[in-house]
Amino acid sequence: MCSLTSKYNVAGPRYTSYPTVPYWDASNFSTDLWKQTLVKSFKESNSTEGISLYIHLPFCENMCTFCGCNKRITKNHSVEIPYIKSVLKELDLYINLLEEQPVIKQIHLGGGTPTFFSPEHLDQLIKGIFSVAVKAQECEFSFEGHPNNTTKKHLEKLAQNDFTRVCYGVQDYNPTVQKAINRIQPFENVEKATVMARDAGFKSVGQDIIYGLPFQTIDHVIHTINKTIELRPDRIAYYSYAHVPWIKGNGQRGFKDSDLPTAVQKRKQYELGKKMLTSAGYIEIGMDHFALPTDSLYTAQETGTIHRNFMGYSDSKTQLMIGLGVSSISDSWYSFAQNVKNIEEYQTLVEEGILPVFRGHILNQEDLIIRKHILNLMCKFETSWQDDTMFFKELPDVLVKLLELEKDGLVITHAHKIQITEKGRAYVRNVCLPFDMRLQRKKPDTQLFSMTV
Repeated sequence: MCSLTSKYNVAGPRYTSYPTVPYWDASNFSTDLWKQTLVKSFKESNSTEGISLYIHLPFCENMCTFCGCNKRITKNHSVEIPYIKSVLKELDLYINLLEEQPVIKQIHLGGGTPTFFSPEHLDQLIKGIFSVAVKAQECEFSFEGHPNNTTKKHLEKLAQNDFTRVCYGVQDYNPTVQKAINRIQPFENVEKATVMARDAGFKSVGQDIIYGLPFQTIDHVIHTINKTIELRPDRIAYYSYAHVPWIKGNGQRGFKDSDLPTAVQKRKQYELGKKMLTSAGYIEIGMDHFALPTDSLYTAQETGTIHRNFMGYSDSKTQLMIGLGVSSISDSWYSFAQNVKNIEEYQTLVEEGILPVFRGHILNQEDLIIRKHILNLMCKFETSWQDDTMFFKELPDVLVKLLELEKDGLVITHAHKIQITEKGRAYVRNVCLPFDMRLQRKKPDTQLFSMTV
């Protein structure tokens, strides 16, 4: 394991999209082209599968130094209403482009800290959305919850608006680790928030756990996993800390690089955590995720309907996902578009009636094919090229590069198919790398991504 860890611990994307954001091509993108692909995708899919909304709520009262998200640290809650008005105004700008009411199948509130907003203001946000849109008959609405400030009223108000899934950020229960990442959060808070969510009627209560955090040891992982199993969350995201201080600046400099576990130590942490979770009845789903057999994410993996996008893994897909709020990313399948990252600039543009998009990418035919391959690998641990629709000219070169991974027992290649082995699942990002033609053709001069281990 140590030799494989050292060999394959390279910088690589997490592949929530293809092409990845650093390889978006600005030369062929414009807001007008984004609008055209949005309308095309909407016409193709709204009446059959509906659309998804990702809403970025960026405010937090405290800085967590493990976090790589776009956020604004403030204790001034007067920012809530103006921000919600901007989000609803942005939605109106999209509605004006469409010929019929959007059917909303999925909503995810991310952040930041969505529960920074009061229950009443979140209620105002959701009701504002459905003053101009309709709910799909089968919908899935979810939010990211902070156990320290998610109240019973938050949960009840969101449940009344058909929210059925919450994921709590736990990270680690050790006080030394919590202090290093500035996330002081006792087990009792998580337990209380979990019980309240179930009492409010939430069907799926998840938890995020991170390995590879500063000062984290094997004993800390054992303790955290054992406490997690006590609460029996329906889903668990157990993922590697992404140390990217060159992107996030001082936000990830609350500790020294030397305080972090080594790659070999991280791999041991992951393998131990995985063993404990599977022994407790959890099933490994995709990359870094686990679910109980009673959870819809497990069912989606079994039926082949599991999907991955900027919101992570989902038990169903929509062709069109519109991102609302500062820094949000939208996906029409044919293109990506990202909003500006500064809150004041975002609000000014929206108030002026301008979509706040500042960059994006129009996918060409090769992009669309490779995107399917990478999605297959990330979601199903296999991909095939039985017909011309999945073939691209450099596929033979990709297969040559996969021979080394096959020699190490990470993949099995067939005439028209590749499968990731059980051993190789921990290295799924590495298996995707040879398919990433944009990265292969233009290796970065500086490190753009976190390490794969």
